[in-house]
Amino acid sequence: MVSESGTLADLREQLAGDSLKRQLSAVHELVARGEAGTDILKATLLERQHQPPTILDGRMVQMLYATQQEDLQTFLAHHWPQGRFPMPSERGIDYGPLQHCLVAQDFQEADRLTLVKLCELAGPTAVRRKWVYFTEVDQFPSLDLQTLDRLWLAYSEGKFGFSVQRRLWLSLGQNWDKLWPRLAWKEDNIWTRYPSGFIWDLSAPDGHLPLSNQLRGVRMLAALLAHPAWQEDS
Repeated sequence: MVSESGTLADLREQLAGDSLKRQLSAVHELVARGEAGTDILKATLLERQHQPPTILDGRMVQMLYATQQEDLQTFLAHHWPQGRFPMPSERGIDYGPLQHCLVAQDFQEADRLTLVKLCELAGPTAVRRKWVYFTEVDQFPSLDLQTLDRLWLAYSEGKFGFSVQRRLWLSLGQNWDKLWPRLAWKEDNIWTRYPSGFIWDLSAPDGHLPLSNQLRGVRMLAALLAHPAWQEDS
């Protein structure tokens, strides 16, 4: 058991509070405290394991994984071998590899896998061509899009995901010319170069990931952001 006093007790209280910003700050500070801090994170994860996971759970898992300590890796694998977040799919698609990449903060590979999974949703023809027609988006099950979005939100402190991109798009009056620079996908009327021009970590602006192939036009992303999966957020 951890003997808590002073700062550790304060951080545990902060972790249990209702401010996500302060909770996430506590996660980082606890990891920096070493074993005493990671013990608190482990205990908190176990206390919350029968509740629906949130962005806080995602960040705790991510930070414990990032320590690269064998005992913490074993702890995570033992309690959540498939990942902390459920990954329901109407099509039986396995989103486990995507969750693993997001836990590991390998956002570039997670972005690639997201396109792979969207192609799987679109069907064998899209899998072969390796990109999605905008006309195929309407057939995507809401459940699967929500699963993809939930994973991105959970492991990005709420910064990345289709729902974030949709929120920004709506806030800008659905103006694509304003959206592209806001996402850092375009600057001075020049499209950001893939992959070197993109930011593959949490220093990126909100909505920066996952990417879409904007060079093929706006219609695929427009269909995605207008999908009924986000109807409750309208």
